[in-house]
Amino acid sequence: QVQLIESGGGLVQAGDSLRLSCAGSGRTFSSYVMGWFRQGPGKEREFVAAISWSGGSTHYADSVKGRFTISRDNAKNAVFLQMNSLKPEDTAVYYCAARAGNSLYLLNYNYWGQGTQVTVSS
Repeated sequence: QVQLIESGGGLVQAGDSLRLSCAGSGRTFSSYVMGWFRQGPGKEREFVAAISWSGGSTHYADSVKGRFTISRDNAKNAVFLQMNSLKPEDTAVYYCAARAGNSLYLLNYNYWGQGTQVTVSS
């Protein structure tokens, strides 16, 4: 069982940066692939980024590639999402998720946080 709590959301202007954090519980946190998803107003939830258990491999949605960076600190049971050059279309609730297994491309995540709101004004 893994519990996830996101933080770091807020209201920013276009072009600004924001760093999201996700704190995880459980001794097996380091064995999970970790991902970030988002759901914008009136939209379906979409994949943003994923990172392998070791942190050595990452995968990004095309819409955020080059602007967002996912990282993790297994010693602190934490995963981060550094978001640069934010755009109004990045406005969404951002969710942290954990997935058993090795693939960064499958979307069947096992555990989810409650989400943190990111709003980007133009």
